[in-house]
Amino acid sequence: MQSKARGPKVARYGCWQSPISSALITKDALRLSQPALQGGILYWVEGRTTDNGRNVVVRRDKNDHLVDLTPAGFNARTRVHEYGGGAYTVCGESLCFINDQDQQIYQQNETSAPLLITHLQNGRFADGVYDPHRNRLVCILEDHSPGAGHVVNSLVSVALDGAQTVQVLMSADDFYSSPALSPDGTKLAWLSWNQPDMPWDATRLWLAGIDDGGQLRDVRKLAGGPKESIFQPQWTPDGKLLYVSDARGWWNICRADENSAECLLERDAEFGLPQWVFGMSTYAVAARNRVVVSFFEDGKSKLGLLDPDKPQLHVFDLPFTHIDGVCADGDQAAFIAGSPVSTNAVVLLDLTSGSFEIVRRSSEASFDTTYFSRPEAIEFPTENGMTAHAYYYAPQNPDCTAPGEELPPLIVKSHGGPTGATSTALDLRIQFWTSRGFAVLDVNYGGSTGYGRAYRQRLDGKWGITDVDDCVNAARFLVEADRVDGRRLIISGGSAGGYTTLSALTFRDYFKAGCSYYGISELTSFATDTHKFEARYLDRLVGRYPEERDTYLARSPIYHTDKLSCPIILMQGLEDKIVPPEQSEKMVAALRDKQLPFAYLTFPGEQHGFRKAETIRRSLEAELYFYSRIFGFSPADQVEPIDIENL
Repeated sequence: MQSKARGPKVARYGCWQSPISSALITKDALRLSQPALQGGILYWVEGRTTDNGRNVVVRRDKNDHLVDLTPAGFNARTRVHEYGGGAYTVCGESLCFINDQDQQIYQQNETSAPLLITHLQNGRFADGVYDPHRNRLVCILEDHSPGAGHVVNSLVSVALDGAQTVQVLMSADDFYSSPALSPDGTKLAWLSWNQPDMPWDATRLWLAGIDDGGQLRDVRKLAGGPKESIFQPQWTPDGKLLYVSDARGWWNICRADENSAECLLERDAEFGLPQWVFGMSTYAVAARNRVVVSFFEDGKSKLGLLDPDKPQLHVFDLPFTHIDGVCADGDQAAFIAGSPVSTNAVVLLDLTSGSFEIVRRSSEASFDTTYFSRPEAIEFPTENGMTAHAYYYAPQNPDCTAPGEELPPLIVKSHGGPTGATSTALDLRIQFWTSRGFAVLDVNYGGSTGYGRAYRQRLDGKWGITDVDDCVNAARFLVEADRVDGRRLIISGGSAGGYTTLSALTFRDYFKAGCSYYGISELTSFATDTHKFEARYLDRLVGRYPEERDTYLARSPIYHTDKLSCPIILMQGLEDKIVPPEQSEKMVAALRDKQLPFAYLTFPGEQHGFRKAETIRRSLEAELYFYSRIFGFSPADQVEPIDIENL
């Protein structure tokens, strides 16, 4: 897209003509994840919005040829924990992946069709590691068999000889993840945790030997406990076990052997992430035992090379501010990276020279970066004398300017999780708004990842309070600085961010409109009728249920709709198992009774998080249309109207 060679047009904020259309955002858009390097060959997963969100494992060989490994009719996606991740494993010359439709493991090579390896009708698999010494996978099994009465998670082995043999290795704990096999095949490490803890609260790192029959022996705990979160165990070629621990308040890299453990580098930076999905990786072991590490510090991601025997950390000079999915092989590393002016991409880095190559971009659309608003990291005062964090995006469009002293409307974004974090990688959905004259404030409220364990724990017992306070105070900070229009304040969020949005609109009288994407409106239902992974999540965020039921009722927006006083638009996938449609439908009924302006859009076939291009386009344009009617402006775009009740 090219800017027009003329002076800027004077138009009200929100009315600016932008080349960043919803169609452009979704055109050939990809969700890139889980890169892997083996023998100089690079793999990754592409989620393709134009193919109904189907996930395809892609390989680039030594001749730089890209090959789709997942054939038509298959979708490399696991639903363990509902959020998935870790859906494929490179197994020597073949590939194993979990197919979305039946959640079973298939094995394939370049010339053969996928071969069914497991046959468990109610089983789901994820997070496999290849055991070449025994020709098997070690992975996670989530068993939904009705006879068990509840979902059972186990650490299992799966034979790759076609016999469809699945052996349970460990099943005493509620959850397992991250199996890691030692280079000589004699030891296995893994993580486990139990309800009500989530993996970013309290995990344990285990180590066991492997006997002649492939079973585990001499199992012992190496690290972890009720006040320590462990992340990503991984072996070095010389048989040392690395892992990430937040025992000192920040996720730092540690090393253990049979008798001791040590922190390799103490730094007030985050070298780990909350395990919302499987297959996450912030570091990898390269040649000569060097460790390629990504970490979050000073508001952005960085990549470094750590010599664990010094220890010394060399930080690469790279143009990226968001980095994850780190893997390495020899003197190369690969990862997913983005910046404020570039969408996420698969990047291959030469560790010797520091030079890098963009292998695959999440969007091949051509952009004029003069339309992009750059994030400004801000810190702002919030409740109890605390400081919180956000990224501010000012309106930006070289073709347009606002009249006189007009201030822009503000969209406050509340991320999901709530133990998540926002990213500074180019998000075209943010630029969709800023290029039309909206300001956007992406808030890392108390409870977000990236600022240490104590910052994460600000949300303990305070969900619906701390996050709401921080979103309100973030907006107030900009209003008081005369940077945005206090009469046109919007809050928007999805999932847990949708709950923050609905809570802010219900329990605070500050925002003038809101948008909830599959947001939680009723906490007791979420505590009693959600999937196993999050079934006890609210114990820490809200309180034990049913003992503290009154707190749940007090913080559920659905029971306090008498306090609502501004318009809301709600978006909902009809196949959402995490936040079922009933949550949004209860809110719709209350809004209808109260006769507040609202819109409700549902999307068949969508689950938790929209994946289809047409859904993403429709929801963005519907949101724009809704705001234009509420705030009385005419967008430059011709968008399909939506039904707004009570307007």
